[in-house]
Amino acid sequence: QVQLVESGGGLVQAGGSLRLSCAASGRRFKNYNMGWFRQAPGKEREWVATVSWSGGSTFYADSVKGRFTISRDNAKNTVYLQMNSLKPEDTAVYYCNADLTNGNPGDYWGQGTQVTVSS
Repeated sequence: QVQLVESGGGLVQAGGSLRLSCAASGRRFKNYNMGWFRQAPGKEREWVATVSWSGGSTFYADSVKGRFTISRDNAKNTVYLQMNSLKPEDTAVYYCNADLTNGNPGDYWGQGTQVTVSS
């Protein structure tokens, strides 16, 4: 079992930056691939980025590649999403997810954090 709590969302102007954090509880955190997903109003939830259990591999959706960076600190049981050059189309609720396999989300979700990018 793992519990996830996101933070760091907010309102930012286009071109700005935000850093999201996902604090995890549970001893198995270090064993899990971790990821971020997002859901915009009226749209399906979509995958954003994944970091492997060791932090050695990262993967990104084409829409955020080059602008977002996912990372993790296993000593702090925390995953981060650094978001730069934000665009209005990045506006969504961002969710942390644990135990992704082959790009498919695991069973563990956080409650989400709202990111709003104004033009």
